Amino acid sequence: MPELDGRVAIVTGSARGIGLEIARELTDAGASVAIVDLDEAEAARASTGLGGAERGYACNVSDPEACERMLAEVEEDLGSPYILVNNAGITRDNLLLRLGDDDWRRVLDVNLSGAFYLTRRVARGMMKRREGRIINIASVVGLTGNRGQANYAASKAGLIGLTKSVAQELASRGVLVNAVAPGFIQTEMTAALGEETRSALLDRIPLGRMGTPADVAGVVRFLAGPLASYVTGQVIVVDGGMVM
Repeated sequence: MPELDGRVAIVTGSARGIGLEIARELTDAGASVAIVDLDEAEAARASTGLGGAERGYACNVSDPEACERMLAEVEEDLGSPYILVNNAGITRDNLLLRLGDDDWRRVLDVNLSGAFYLTRRVARGMMKRREGRIINIASVVGLTGNRGQANYAASKAGLIGLTKSVAQELASRGVLVNAVAPGFIQTEMTAALGEETRSALLDRIPLGRMGTPADVAGVVRFLAGPLASYVTGQVIVVDGGMVM
């Protein structure tokens, strides 16, 4: 029997890329997955392609009321979530002196505040049931910083701090909270990089290749499953050894 059979999972930002691969991996593990994305049509389209008990939901995670509405729908349709994967994220890159207030706030609102709103809401039920898994998708730049990404790096560093703090608060109730910090992963964004930039990136990665969404999804599946029952408050870096 798949290790997550009968469990309900919510994955934000899962209409494409890493989020979609995480949803696919959790589906393979037996979970009923709520595909959550800003675009309802994209979320619905992604959910039909997985072949399990998935459904698509629209949600602007930076809006706490929208988060509440989405979670209420998921609970009514699928049941109480055992797994929450906070994957939704955006970039608005620019050098510090050119970074506008709106781009600073928007990235923090989506990447960090969205995770906070959803975590606060699902934590109540998880604590009452004395079980649950919250997995935050951070980034290696939350550990190292990155030129031109002050807003994004700050949001991911904040997500790591949120992970560790909530893990301490919820541990006594059997709720495990961890983060995954991907490095350079093959996505639509990295596919647009020039050959020179791509080559320079590969020189920084000891394994000599970019990661795939499946590399990240496999770690999420581990953290969501029974083999990770003694793991909480951790940041697992999936970067081919780049920041070891």
